[in-house]
Amino acid sequence: MKSFKSTDVTPEAIFHQRRKIIQAFGLGVAATTLPNISVAQKKAAVSPLEFTTSADNGLILTPEEKVIGYNNFYEFGVDKNSPAHLAQELRTNPWQLEITGEVENPFTLNYAQLFDTFPLEERIYRFRCVEAWSMVVPWVGFELARLVEKARPTGKAKYVVFHTLYDPEQMPGQKNYFLGGGIDYPYVEALRLDEALHSLTLLSVGLYGKTLPPQNGAPIRLVVPWKYGFKSIKSIVKITFSETRPRTTWEKLAPHEYGFYANVNPNVDHPRWSQGSERVIGSGGLLSIKRQPTLMFNGYDKEVAHLYRDLDLRVNY
Repeated sequence: MKSFKSTDVTPEAIFHQRRKIIQAFGLGVAATTLPNISVAQKKAAVSPLEFTTSADNGLILTPEEKVIGYNNFYEFGVDKNSPAHLAQELRTNPWQLEITGEVENPFTLNYAQLFDTFPLEERIYRFRCVEAWSMVVPWVGFELARLVEKARPTGKAKYVVFHTLYDPEQMPGQKNYFLGGGIDYPYVEALRLDEALHSLTLLSVGLYGKTLPPQNGAPIRLVVPWKYGFKSIKSIVKITFSETRPRTTWEKLAPHEYGFYANVNPNVDHPRWSQGSERVIGSGGLLSIKRQPTLMFNGYDKEVAHLYRDLDLRVNY
């Protein structure tokens, strides 16, 4: 068993909805700050995990309370603190993950099999959000490549498509247009097959040595550390292998701002803010929080740059 010692910029369309959302839920000024983490910790259905620890990469971990209390999960509200409060009743057991599409071996995993089918390991990754903030998170999971190998994609499979749970009764943002940021649910993301097979690409079932809390994407989520965080889709219920590239959720909602690739690139700014630097969550108070230069591919350029050698990354953002 492993134990550990251990007023961002909001999209414009959502910013204008914030006050309506806060008023609708009867929340005050505190709604724009970090939540009472003790509430999230008490309610979250988390348990210890058995896993192998990977080599220490020298990164300083973000405090756990920041990681579980500062989230983008619009199914539970657009404010960073909303998921830690509104996601706590999400039922993650029973759960089924369906593998389908252009594969020779379609299969379905139930809740217990999510943890038992593939050996788990800890991976400490930098995690970068398109809104110019970053964290360092000790994820627990397994390489997506192991699942791909079990599915045995056909020669037609070019993309791996991920689908979040659609359940408006459990996910209030899917039922309320303003609370959910105007997104067409269910949330869909995708990777090229070669990206999915890369050894850095993780299916995570935990963090900080415990199962994922609901606000972090329980019971299983994607982690692609060289891409902006919106690619790392949460609470996955289906993975489809496809011959054609789908239009992903943010690509449909705001294609001039959020492209399919979403590779961290300090040289390509968001239309409304710079991506040249980032705020490091957990590095200080509101007035002393650290900023640092954004690294190409989030610091994983040596590992992944070859995947895009034939792409113009200013066009394929």
